[in-house]
Amino acid sequence: MRVPANRFQRPPSPPPGVSRKVRPRWAQRIFAAIVLAGAGLVSPLAADGPPAALPAGAPTATAPAAPEVFRVHLKSILHPVAGRFLIDELARADRDGAALFLLELDTPGGLLSSTREISTAILGARTPVAVYVAPSGAQAASAGFFLLMAADFAAMAPGTNTGAAHPVGGQGETIEGTMGEKVTEDAAATIRSLATRHGRDVALAEEAVRKSRSFTADEALKSGLVDVVASDVPALLRALDGRAWEKSGRNGTLTLQAATLREVEMSRFERMLAALVHPNIAYLLMTIGLLGIYFELAHPGAVLPGVVGGIALLLGLYALSVLPVNLAGVGLIVLALVFFVAEIKITSYGLLAVGGIIALVLGSLLLFRDLDPAIRLSRGLVVLTALAAAGVVGFLAVLGARAQHTPVLTGKLGMIGEFGRAIGNLDPAGKVFVHGEIWNADSESPARTDQSVRVVSVDGLRLRVRPEERKS
Repeated sequence: MRVPANRFQRPPSPPPGVSRKVRPRWAQRIFAAIVLAGAGLVSPLAADGPPAALPAGAPTATAPAAPEVFRVHLKSILHPVAGRFLIDELARADRDGAALFLLELDTPGGLLSSTREISTAILGARTPVAVYVAPSGAQAASAGFFLLMAADFAAMAPGTNTGAAHPVGGQGETIEGTMGEKVTEDAAATIRSLATRHGRDVALAEEAVRKSRSFTADEALKSGLVDVVASDVPALLRALDGRAWEKSGRNGTLTLQAATLREVEMSRFERMLAALVHPNIAYLLMTIGLLGIYFELAHPGAVLPGVVGGIALLLGLYALSVLPVNLAGVGLIVLALVFFVAEIKITSYGLLAVGGIIALVLGSLLLFRDLDPAIRLSRGLVVLTALAAAGVVGFLAVLGARAQHTPVLTGKLGMIGEFGRAIGNLDPAGKVFVHGEIWNADSESPARTDQSVRVVSVDGLRLRVRPEERKS
């Protein structure tokens, strides 16, 4: 039968040879306090006072973390690569509990679809966002003006400008008719919504869309379109310190006096992709790829044009997958390549080449749609590409014509016109020595031994020759 332990019962003695020392409770507490102090977990007391232990279960003191400001640099057109970069960094700032997301912006404009995605991310972020047009000489034009209006705090550096946000067509032309009215009204409604949300001048913001009005930094500040004009980031943070913000059901006050900056830029790979997405670069890669493949098909075995053309074509296709592309333009460019290749196989006296150049120019002009004027395809580049295509096709056509008039140097036809010498008398039949070989031959006129003869024709394994001296 098990006897219940008596809590007043003296504990059993240790085994023989084993000693047991029991420290009093006050000694255990002092020992624990010494260990914690040595580990840096207990704040030291004044130098003239004795060390003391924290009460059991008391929380340890930690220094408050300094507020952090995400400083993101963007000097690029607004396209899906830039949009993905900004959206990811906004999400990271939310996760890390940043005090402020500072977007330092310099852009001539961009795609309306990417601008909407970025604006939506700015409005939905938990972190307050400041858009700062900087450095001096920078701009937030066209689509960049929408980002400036979407920010919780809009700022500009002296010598910068913003505005000119009227929507236009892919080549910078005015969109006529009902479609133009719909696009303009949609953009105007968007800018009114953004300006109203942040208490900015709605009428002037709408003029930037409807009348393409632009504003300097001082004009934007006086008219209430921006909140701050600051020469640099430290001055901007001082100006924003203590300002209240409210978004996504949260509100607070910016505390930026002791804030630390976290510099964020695109990686090298992201910068490379951002460069590829520009319409001029994408178009240039596409044409280089098509011309390289055409050159390889015209002269198989050249290898280098095919390799360079294949890589350039794939990079161009990546850019086209990101940009708004008109399929009719792509079809005309592919048709131009078909015409160029057909020119190699079919004698068209240049008609197929001319048709290919016309298709290339038309396809280039129709290739992109809904682009901002700042990133539209350069017409000068289209003209240079057409001239380069005409030059390549003309060069290959000349090489082909020369090849057709070049004498055949191999086989039976290669024997015609060759010189040899008679072995014995030819009167009219006999043997001749041609190309290091002895042939049976018939001579048009008698020839003596070792006399020079020229091959006139080949009939099976028998040559027809005539006496003729080789001219030096």
